[in-house]
Amino acid sequence: MKAVVLEKPCSAQDLAVREVPIPKVKPGWVLVKIKAFGINRSEIFTRQGDSPSVRLPRIIGIECVGEIADPSDSTFQEGQRVVSLMGGLGRELDGSYAEYALIPSNQVYPICNEMDWVELAAIPEMYYTAYASLFDTLMLKKEDAFLIRGGTSSVGLAALQLAKSIGATVISTTRDKNKIERLKQHGADFVLVDDGDIQSQLYSMFPQGVNKILELVGTVTLKNSLGLLAEKGVLCMTGILGGEWVLENFEPMVHIPSGAYFTQFDSGKNFKEKLLNDLFHHISKYQIEVPIAKVFTLDEISQSHLLMESNTANGKIVVVNP
Repeated sequence: MKAVVLEKPCSAQDLAVREVPIPKVKPGWVLVKIKAFGINRSEIFTRQGDSPSVRLPRIIGIECVGEIADPSDSTFQEGQRVVSLMGGLGRELDGSYAEYALIPSNQVYPICNEMDWVELAAIPEMYYTAYASLFDTLMLKKEDAFLIRGGTSSVGLAALQLAKSIGATVISTTRDKNKIERLKQHGADFVLVDDGDIQSQLYSMFPQGVNKILELVGTVTLKNSLGLLAEKGVLCMTGILGGEWVLENFEPMVHIPSGAYFTQFDSGKNFKEKLLNDLFHHISKYQIEVPIAKVFTLDEISQSHLLMESNTANGKIVVVNP
């Protein structure tokens, strides 16, 4: 089968497809024929050598959609449509940048819809991360004033759609003035140009702060974001788009406002199948259209990473297998 095996940290241009054996099925695991997968920022970090827990060589890729090629001893049926994401996929075990993947059966979830493979592949990690952050961690409600820090990222755009679907007031941020209108077209009620400190801009509209914040930029803007919380407000840190994993000079007693709450969401931990099912139901109920930036083939994996690195995708990047 074709696969992208990461032997050592490399540039996007150095990613290469090569032939490797199809994995042999074993008890407790199922073989999935991969139809498509989305590109994720964490895979860029892994390729660059910034994921120290990933031992190389490794077929990377943290999510996929496809069909059961061999159900092994599971209750799945051959040809059944499935999705898999996280749970060590592409990190502790070989992932989705391939034509087939051998995955623990308890990490594979049935799909009960007939979506196109490309559209389906754009949903799992991006929308699950946004949905769980909003409705399980932040417990977002219609009456909330909701700030998305990192609004033009793929998860930021998904969060915007999901929040507007229930009628919340959404403030999205972008560093690029040219993206203001695009965010408004996607439903943002307010757009702030983010230079690292948006306090004066936000307070001019919401003097008491906002109820809920989704922090996708990460440690770079975290302290500034915490200062924007209204009393009893909640901030959920979900992304590290800023690239800095460790926050220096952080004093919880100083930087977390009294009476406000700081939490985080990690899609790799405590995955909930019910939330995934709820997500698909939500997308169908509210007729949410998934923004897809561009579709590549597996042989074009380098181009897909280059597009992700350019920060100009404006939607999910999807890779398909014939």
